[in-house]
Amino acid sequence: MSDLSGLNPEQRKAAATLRGPVLILAGAGTGKTRTLTHRVAHMVSKGISPEHILAVTFTNKAAREMQQRVTKQLKRLPKSFTREDGKPLKPTICTFHSLCVRILRRHIEKLGYKRNFVIYSASEQLGVVKKVLSAIAGKDVKADARELQGLLSRLKNAGPNGNVPGNEDSLAMAGHIRRRYDSALRAANAVDFDDLLVLALRIFNEFPEALEECRARYQYVMVDEYQDTNAAQFELMHLLSKEHRNVCVVGDDDQSIYGWRGAEISNILDMEKHFPEVKVIKLEQNYRSTRVILNAANAVIKNNPRRRPKELWSAKGEGELVRLKAFANEEEEATTIVDEIEFHRMAKRIPWKDHAILFRTNVQSRPLETALRKAEVRYHLIGGQSFFDRREIRDFLAFMKTFINPNDDASLLRIANIPARGLSDVTMERLLGASQERDCSVWKAMKNDLVIHEFQPRTRKSIEAFVGLVEDFRAPLNETELSLASWADKFLDDVNYIVELRKGEKDPENAENRMRNLRDIISTMDNRGESLLPANRLGKFLDDITLDADREADKEDAGDAVTLITTHSCKGLEFPHVFLVGVEEGLLPHSRSAVEGTLDEERRLFYVAITRAMRTLTITHCLNRKKYGQNFLCHPSSFLKELPEELCEDMDSNKEPVTVEDGKSMFAAMREGLG
Repeated sequence: MSDLSGLNPEQRKAAATLRGPVLILAGAGTGKTRTLTHRVAHMVSKGISPEHILAVTFTNKAAREMQQRVTKQLKRLPKSFTREDGKPLKPTICTFHSLCVRILRRHIEKLGYKRNFVIYSASEQLGVVKKVLSAIAGKDVKADARELQGLLSRLKNAGPNGNVPGNEDSLAMAGHIRRRYDSALRAANAVDFDDLLVLALRIFNEFPEALEECRARYQYVMVDEYQDTNAAQFELMHLLSKEHRNVCVVGDDDQSIYGWRGAEISNILDMEKHFPEVKVIKLEQNYRSTRVILNAANAVIKNNPRRRPKELWSAKGEGELVRLKAFANEEEEATTIVDEIEFHRMAKRIPWKDHAILFRTNVQSRPLETALRKAEVRYHLIGGQSFFDRREIRDFLAFMKTFINPNDDASLLRIANIPARGLSDVTMERLLGASQERDCSVWKAMKNDLVIHEFQPRTRKSIEAFVGLVEDFRAPLNETELSLASWADKFLDDVNYIVELRKGEKDPENAENRMRNLRDIISTMDNRGESLLPANRLGKFLDDITLDADREADKEDAGDAVTLITTHSCKGLEFPHVFLVGVEEGLLPHSRSAVEGTLDEERRLFYVAITRAMRTLTITHCLNRKKYGQNFLCHPSSFLKELPEELCEDMDSNKEPVTVEDGKSMFAAMREGLG
């Protein structure tokens, strides 16, 4: 039997309750991952085969962390379940999107797609939206492609009866282009992220045998971060578990901060409507923060009218008061915070990495970055340019997607003339037009004799040469023995991509960095299962990269550096010393919240930010802030009035001198730091 003795009473109850619906209300820092991993191990120790266990998370990082912890737990058990080849069986731990990819790879042919469908990234989806707009809008119609892309996502996730808030004209335009958008993806045998869920649900609803197959496999379902599920994710979970009813959802309604992207807090608040017999277990002992910080957070969140009551508590001691500070402007705010971080490092030996600066909007990072650079303080901005958004990586992935599926218009159009091979923009536009007229992909238009004979002989040769190139490099993918890394290197050499890359960079160091990026990604191509055909390994490589949206933040080790991060991105993280800046009306809560009726969600965002702090929390605001080059008057956030006075100290009125003993220890630390 697995050992649950290291858990507190509530955690132990959650880990030991295996059958029937369970709702684990896990407050911030209450050890939910520890509880879940012990729960999986306890299931296996009770005779439940790992192959019948499914745990769904929201990020690949969370899935990997849980998989690693579960593997360690299972190794401690005296008996394990094994496959026919003697290898241990493992539970399925993945994201919603990864689960849907598994379902679709097995069943998507039922919907008329081919199994080698490609998954379009956000940038590729935007390209399709722009393509559709250019075909229907005309020059007089102004439409924001990015806004429409977001609305299309919301419409898909809301389901046929869902209500999507937003501008009526924009919603009407999104509804108008949706059929053409979906048709363009279908023509390329492609799906977007939202289709993964929508199409999996279609399969379950239209082909009961596919649903029964999944239910038979996944007899115990767990969902992490349940407060972040949207309508489609809820329906998927409900379909899988409503017969056997062995479903355990874990979440915290007080940390539901993604309503703007479709998350429905009602899923966790109304659990009893769908599973009346549900057992509700609260995890309230916090292992992260001091009592002062938790009491401040509890006081704030109690002002939300619709929530499941819970009270975080800690055995970590009282701790320092929450510090409040007002500044004349954002430059003074940034400089003072950086000075304090440097004082902590020099006088108290607190490293940079123990500090985090949180802000509501990305634009607030500019003065902070300026002050940090000026003081030569290393920092790590979470949310900078992703490795996978770099030009050379996007080019390379487009080449690979074209080899897997030449009917993928977005990828083919990106690389048809990279490096230049006589396929100009005008030529590609004519081919795109021909493909639209014939309701086929650009690739099929390029192979159509009637189409290419309309071009000049030189252009015709260029088209035929490109088609030959793609076919020549596709052929080896069906051979049993092939190193994808060697094959990809040969392709880049044959098309002179590296030469082109060097030419395009004035700085040799930048060119070398770009080549290093390509070498790094190529080196991982063969790590996808040796037993698979090269084409299948390449497909899995592309799936993993497209799905793994948070890989960059997980992979980069910032070392000893201050973390700069938005309040939305900080959920799940913790830092000894937190500075929450710009807590002003219009920023936190955001000005949109009054119009959109999302004040409760803004308060939850404030609560999430507070509960990132382990030892000290400093909250600041400005009296003036620059917008569009002009100074504007700012007002402190209404949320600050919800912080109990006895838990806070106003740093403007705190002029107490440092004690002799504190002064001696500070100078000793500074001398040690200076060597």
